Amino acid sequence: MRSLADFEFNKAPLCEGMILACEAIRRDFPSQDVYDELERLVSLAKEEISQLLPLEEQLEKLIALFYGDWGFKASRGVYRLSDALWLDQVLKNRQGSAVSLGAVLLWVANRLDLPLLPVIFPTQLILRIECPDGEIWLINPFNGESLSEHMLDVWLKGNISPSAELFYEDLDEADNIEVIRKLLDTLKASLMEENQMELALRTSEALLQFNLKIPMKFAIAG
Repeated sequence: MRSLADFEFNKAPLCEGMILACEAIRRDFPSQDVYDELERLVSLAKEEISQLLPLEEQLEKLIALFYGDWGFKASRGVYRLSDALWLDQVLKNRQGSAVSLGAVLLWVANRLDLPLLPVIFPTQLILRIECPDGEIWLINPFNGESLSEHMLDVWLKGNISPSAELFYEDLDEADNIEVIRKLLDTLKASLMEENQMELALRTSEALLQFNLKIPMKFAIAG
């Protein structure tokens, strides 16, 4: 198994880094099954979406497939929150968190040469793509809906502070290693709540390796 310490997370697809992190925590994590299902989704998308279409139309069709035909959605009624974070469970149940759903959508989009990118917004992960006309399209990975700057401003004021303001830097592309670290933070808390202490300990050990790889300003921010 590849080492977390040696892996170049920011040079690989987000899903690949997440799979490696899951392998380090769960000895029974079915990595090959996850890769096979991701590639199956890519094949389905390529059958339905012509690369001759404009970028915006390709992405619209992919979103319709992902949240419509394939049935991906935000986790509802999941007995264990961790099941919304493990990629094998997300692919099986078609339910997940913003990060896990976003990672799967990013995998398929990037294999279709759609330049979709992750953004760590102060309230949750969102996705962005720059259209040929220079417009930035922001997407909520929970449901595929478009996000306006006004909506994001409302999120900030409702979740952070009434005086919070939206800055352009809030919409910058996130490094994969930052995204995975935040996923592991959430996974650790979920596993502890579920009393899965051995897995929670392994998640803590994985996080220690991530903290060594992330610049100090991110490690402190948490």
